[in-house]
Parts: sequence; C-alpha cells; structure tokens
Amino acid sequence: MSITFSPASVSPAGIQNPEIATSFRRAQWRMLLAAMFCYLFFYTGRQTFGFAIPGIQAEFGVSKEALGWASAALLWCYAIGQAINGNLGDKFGGRRVMSAGAILSFIMNWATSLSTGILSLSVFWGINGYFQSMGWAPGSRLLSNWWGRHERGTVYGLYTFAAGLASVLSFVTSLVVVGYFRLDWRWIFRIPVALLLLGGIAFYLIARERPEDMGFTSPHDEADEVQASEKTITDNESSLIRYKAVLSTWRLLIAGVAIGFQNAARYGLLVWVPVHFLGSNWAKAGTTSVIDPRWISIALPVGMAVGAFSNGWISDKLFGSRRYLAIVLYMVLAAITSLCMYTIPTSEVYLGIAVLFLCGFFTYGPQSSFWALCPDLVGHKRAGTATGGMNFFAYLFAGLGEPVIGRFMDAHNQTSLVFLVVAACAGASAVVASFIRR
Repeated sequence: MSITFSPASVSPAGIQNPEIATSFRRAQWRMLLAAMFCYLFFYTGRQTFGFAIPGIQAEFGVSKEALGWASAALLWCYAIGQAINGNLGDKFGGRRVMSAGAILSFIMNWATSLSTGILSLSVFWGINGYFQSMGWAPGSRLLSNWWGRHERGTVYGLYTFAAGLASVLSFVTSLVVVGYFRLDWRWIFRIPVALLLLGGIAFYLIARERPEDMGFTSPHDEADEVQASEKTITDNESSLIRYKAVLSTWRLLIAGVAIGFQNAARYGLLVWVPVHFLGSNWAKAGTTSVIDPRWISIALPVGMAVGAFSNGWISDKLFGSRRYLAIVLYMVLAAITSLCMYTIPTSEVYLGIAVLFLCGFFTYGPQSSFWALCPDLVGHKRAGTATGGMNFFAYLFAGLGEPVIGRFMDAHNQTSLVFLVVAACAGASAVVASFIRR
C-alpha cells in the first residue's frame, strides 16, 4: 500500500503526519545527494582539456587557435545537446538520461585519447560534448520534482556546488596524471573519467524520478503553479508544446543571453588559466618555486564551488528569490576581480591564489541562481526543457569565446589576456541580467 501525504505535512512545523514528513525529507536529501554525487564526476569528462593542451600542441604541432576550435566543438555539441536532452529529461526522466550520459561520455573520453590528429580529436571531443549534455538538465528536472519553489535557490546552489567541486576534481586528477604520474596527455582522458562511470551507475541505482515513485505526493504548492495553471500540464505533454511554452517566456530568453556571457567568462577561465600557469616550460613547472605554479590554478575551481552555493543561498535568503539581483551583484564583482587578476604576474604566488579564488567565486557563483530561475519561470514540469534551453545559450557563447582567446594568445604571446576577455564578458552578463527583474 502506498504512503501519501499533503504538501502541508512537509512544512517546517510538521503539524501533519510528522513521521511521514521526516521520511519524505530524508528522501528529498537522498535524491539531492545522489544527483550531487553523480555530477561531482561529470567534469572529469570535459574540463580536463586545458591540461592536455601543452602536450597536444607539442605532439600535433598545432596552434592555440586550432585547439580553441577543438574546445569549441565540445561546447557547441554540448549546447545542441542541451536543447535536445533537457526535453528528453522531461519526457523520459532525468534518472535514465543522466546515467546514460555518464556512461557514454566515459566511452568517448577514451576514444579522444586514441586520436591521431587534431581532426579526429575534435570529432571525438565534440561527440563527447553531446553525451556530457545528458547530465545537467535531466538532473535538474529530477531535483525540481522533489523540491518546492522556496527552497530551489539553496538546492540548486548545492547542486551547482557539486559542479564546482567537480571542477576541482578534474583539475586535481589532471595535475596528478601529468605532474606526478608523469604520463602523457592521452591519460588525462582515461584515468579521471573512471570516476564518472562510477557516478553514473550509482545514480541510476539510488535515485528515483518523482516522489510518487516512492509513495509520496508532490511537494509543490499553489505558488509553484506558474503562468496560469501548471496543474493543467500533463507529464506526457508533447515536446512541441513544451518547447513553445519555454520559448515564449521572454524573461527566460533574456536569462539565456545573460548566462551566455557568464559561461563564456567561466570557460575562458577553466580552459586557459591552466595554460597561463603551466607556461611554455610546462614539463618542468614547479622545480624552481616554493609552490608549484600548476597548483595555483586549483584556487579557481575551489572559488567556483564556494561561490555557487553562496549565490543560491543569497538569492533565497537576502533577495527573496529575486534571482537577478544576486546575478548582477556577482557579475560586477567578477569583472573587477578579473581586471585585478590581469595585473598580477605569475611570480606573485600568494596574491595570485587569493585573487584567482575570488575570480572563480564571483564568475561561477550566479549559475545556481540562473538554474533556479528555470522552474521559477516555467514550472517544475517543464524545468528540464527550460534548463536545456538556457544551457544552449550558455555553451553557444562559451564556444564562441574559446578560439577568440586562443587567437589573442597566439597573436600577442600573452596568456594573461584571458582575464581581460573574462572581465568584458562578466560586465556584459551583469548588464543583460538586470533586465530579468524576477
């Protein structure tokens, strides 16, 4: 016999069915932690590329601009996949789609490691981008099924915090491969992704798609029924109707452009900061300094992880779920810290660590508020499609930035130029986000 309870029974006061409310609360956290655990390993399948660039360039004899286009191949395939797989998450369930993406990305990373030239590397890396896109939006849909509107900022903050920690993990594992195991660049695409395979299998075994699958009723109250009446939306509505509803929400489109500039700044840092700190003498880095300059780059994803959680919490607690205020604040500060980072030489180790941490903190932080906007604006039943659509913009812009940054570096032989591009993108994101006003 199934167990059901009303949304009131999960209120903080617990005035109805407190035992059932406690059981549901535990189930909510289990789903959140399962999604966080799986996504913790996703970036080992796509954010390791920057550490492979020096080795690839040395072996294949290609320019940084060409490698920027290879990186863009992943980002654009990821963007296209987001537009498709977010909807598939709504249609078939986030649990199945996210788990499949983890396993398929593991396979394509190994294929990338077997590349014989820049063309085959770009093709395999691009296909991997599509499979990587099967993670975030479907996972977001599953979480939106389990959590209500007033907790979304914090929940998406924790989910994005896991993504930030995933960046830390991808950086650390890549540095271990090239710095301690002394393996060539191909192993960067082989060893770290073993964790992704583990995460995908574990998520499928632990997660459940909806509260109803465990005998509970939906936690969404009337305030969640946005844009007239989400109660009229069926779980099996057609993809066409779902896309029309999402694309007709003008605030979501503005948010898409804003996150596009934000993600261009983010990936500019993630891909090119390792190149900046590795330098041309990358194989001998760390032999003449107190702190290995390769490890300075870890301050970036650590700052990103902490910033992601803080921004979601701020949007809920300080700004009353007005997400755009938290986004604008952090983007302005990201532009300022990036300009500061441009002026700091790599020899200034401790100052570089502190400012790079803040740069990552403010640049990546707004992602949690952006994702919370999706169910806020279109409802939890269309959250996967909305998240995928917004992420399409995010990675379309990010892909445009990669070859531009690579070309600047080739032309001026100055890797610090990445911070000027990041500052410009962060400023543009702040301006556009100010028009969301939700």
